[in-house]
Amino acid sequence: MAKYIFVVGGVMSGVGKGVATASIGAILKAKGYEVSAIKMDPYINVDAGTMNPTEHGEVFVTDDGDETDQDSGNYERFLDTNIYSTNYMTTGRVYQSVINKERNLQYGGKCVEVVPHIPHEIIDRVQQAVKKTESEIMIIEIGGTVGEYQNLLFLEAARMMKLKNTNDVAFILVSYLPIPSKVGEMKTKPTQYAIRTLNSAGIQPDFILCRSEVPLDEVRKRKIATNGSIPFDNVISAPDIEYIYEIPINFEKEHLSNKILKKFGLESKENAPGLGNWEDLMKRIKASEKPLKIGIVGKYFNVGNFVLSDSYISVIEAIKHACWIHGVKPDIDWLCSEDYEENSNRLEELKKYAGVIVPGGFGTRGIEGKIKAIQYVRENKIPYFGLCYGMQLATIEFARNVCGLTNATTCEMDENAETKVIDIMPEQIENIKEQNYGSTMRLGAYPCVLNKNSKSYKAYGVEDISERHRHRYELNNDYRGVLEQNGLLLAGESPDRKLVEIIEVPDHPFFVGTQFHPEFKSRPFKGHPLFNAFIKASMENAEKGML
Repeated sequence: MAKYIFVVGGVMSGVGKGVATASIGAILKAKGYEVSAIKMDPYINVDAGTMNPTEHGEVFVTDDGDETDQDSGNYERFLDTNIYSTNYMTTGRVYQSVINKERNLQYGGKCVEVVPHIPHEIIDRVQQAVKKTESEIMIIEIGGTVGEYQNLLFLEAARMMKLKNTNDVAFILVSYLPIPSKVGEMKTKPTQYAIRTLNSAGIQPDFILCRSEVPLDEVRKRKIATNGSIPFDNVISAPDIEYIYEIPINFEKEHLSNKILKKFGLESKENAPGLGNWEDLMKRIKASEKPLKIGIVGKYFNVGNFVLSDSYISVIEAIKHACWIHGVKPDIDWLCSEDYEENSNRLEELKKYAGVIVPGGFGTRGIEGKIKAIQYVRENKIPYFGLCYGMQLATIEFARNVCGLTNATTCEMDENAETKVIDIMPEQIENIKEQNYGSTMRLGAYPCVLNKNSKSYKAYGVEDISERHRHRYELNNDYRGVLEQNGLLLAGESPDRKLVEIIEVPDHPFFVGTQFHPEFKSRPFKGHPLFNAFIKASMENAEKGML
């Protein structure tokens, strides 16, 4: 019988439920258990694929092609395992499934109601995920915060599971304790109200993870325990820290894993791996003091007066993983591509970066600025790494400025253009025509065969690889000849040679573009081969600039 841990949020969103869920999974895995995680999102959207990154954060793609919330990426990175489509659900996905079953008479002609049929569908999906992942402990994060109307059905499903299997279900509330600057005191009242709100859904939390700027003191811990009917030892301090990968170690300072196992009547398994790998990782991170400046040229940055780095969270983490492996500290700057369209003189600032990345994206805004930046780093021998759209735009730049195809562009910018070096994939034409956008891109893991003369092959060390995709457009095969004749290396292709997966400029320290998203497969303990190679080249560029 699997054990289930529901993680819910209190007081405000963005409190860190995702990394808390992932970290709880990591410490339980360190005790020898098979652990996986589920994200329940309250949105009516069927998946995260149609949501703007500046509103919702990054869309994370799984191996089996699901477009999920960015927290799925946290789960994969912390648990060092794949998360699948069964591990992700939204309100829209659940309702869609129930309605389809009703249309197919799978309810035997009964009156189908919100309760109990929606909660039952949620429970069925949780159990399917347990079966798929063969988990002994499944951790389930409910998006948003307690008290939000959208979460009621997920909470009701959790309550029903607890009612049926009292000893197999636990609840953890991740709540925020503010320290108002004019008051100068940590306040527990918002968390007390969050506990009571959860109580109103018929749920009593077993543990409280107290997020705040500083560690929780004993006075406030006791106040929360007393007013929330929580054992004193189950009120866990979770202060802000510099590195999220230290969270599992911090949790274990209060023996959280043992407390959870005791709740379930379990013990640590023999030959459990422990947290040695996490401790080694943190030593490596803290020893990486020499900064390495990396510029990311994109457009999904600014929301009002704030920069939303969550739009590219997997890219950021992949950079960090590779930097730490090489013993340097990442110093990342956000560079808005639209600035380069308005003022080409600003391109000179790219010289101060050891390496430059153009990540994925959609649409036409800021595209010419990205192309100008790509040209600058190619001509000035600055290491470049293009991801998905960054690969396509690098191909366009090469076609324009090396091959002489001055009107080269992408069908995404101009569907009537004469020189579409990047064109829509044939199977996507009907989808665009019919405005069928949801879950219709080329999604998930696909095989790729590497050219043995490429930097990519040297990075991977193998000829056959598998990487995750999310795109509708591809390099137009009609232009392969002219691109190759002018020196572009098609470094990776699909096994049937119909799709170019990687392009490289051979006479450049590092100029690589991938049609896929390597950032989705980067893990903190080993990094991703291409990011590792990019950072190594960037370090060499930085050292050369210092001579």
